[in-house]
This record gives sequence, structure tokens and C-alpha cells, in this order.
Amino acid sequence: MVAATRAAADLLTALGVDTHTEDTERTPERMARALADLTTPPPFTMTTFPAQGYQEMVVVNQIPFTSVCEHHLLPFQGTACVAYIPAERVVGLSKIPRLVEFCARRPQVQERMTTQIRDLLAQHLAPDGIGVLVRAEHTCMSARGVRALGATTVTRAFQGQLDNDHLTRAEFLAQAGAGS
Repeated sequence: MVAATRAAADLLTALGVDTHTEDTERTPERMARALADLTTPPPFTMTTFPAQGYQEMVVVNQIPFTSVCEHHLLPFQGTACVAYIPAERVVGLSKIPRLVEFCARRPQVQERMTTQIRDLLAQHLAPDGIGVLVRAEHTCMSARGVRALGATTVTRAFQGQLDNDHLTRAEFLAQAGAGS
């Protein structure tokens, strides 16, 4: 953290920010810790259980997340909706928000995060279908450049029945609040 704090101080100084006032003397350290928090995935282990015959879609909606745009290192925030159709196993429900957080905590683009959630769920669960819908507001778009405050980006990723069956996909999109 020492090197990151020193680098943050150097960057702030290069940008003309005085880091030697009572209000800003700890800003480089705070900045380094905040960026480390936003870019370090928490430990994560997927816990699964026998499906015991359950074959209907499982949907976890409105999962909040914060990530960091890899192009500007500015945050983007939003919600994810993750659904799967069990085959042999189901996942502990708390693991789905943890999976979203695990994928969100790194510099990236929203499109990649969406497919990472789908791919990791597929890898650990091998369900009959997966749907992921992510909505986010990007501060690289709202706080700088075009300043499109309130504009959201929606990305989707599907696999199995949710990719191949338009009725199943429509059911998921309705649950996610996205229509078809």
C-alpha cells in the first residue's frame, strides 16, 4: 500500500492538488485504499446442492454492484439479474450476489463482466440455462465527456435454454424488468 499511496500522491501533485493541507494530507492514502477496494475481488467459493428434482428457473434480481471502467478507472454502478435453470444441482442463493461482486471488483468493461458472471455460473453449476442482465450507469459517461447523467447501459448474456428458447428468454427478461 506504501507504493500505491506514493503513486497517488504523485498523481495528485501532477494534477495540481495540494496534498499538504490538513484536509488533504491523508488523501493519497485514502485514494489508494479506495482504488484497491474497487479493484480487488473478495475470496469466493461457489456452494452447490443437489437439485432434488427442481427444474424451474431460479431468478435473483436487483443485485447491486460497483465496478471500475478499465479505460478511465472511474466507477460504474448498477444492478444485475441472474437466472439459471437447474440440471443436477442448485447454488446457495447468497452465492449469486457474491458471484456478481467477485466479477465486479476489477477494472473491466460491463460487457465482459456480464459474460464472466454467465461463464463462472456455467463452470460451477452446469445448469440447463443461464441468463444475465446487467444495468449500469458509468461515471466515465455521466461525470466527464458527454455528461450523460442518468444514462444506463444494458448488457445481456445467455446460455442453454435461455439462449435457444425464445419463450424462456422472454420469461427471464420479464422477470428482469426488461421486456422481450
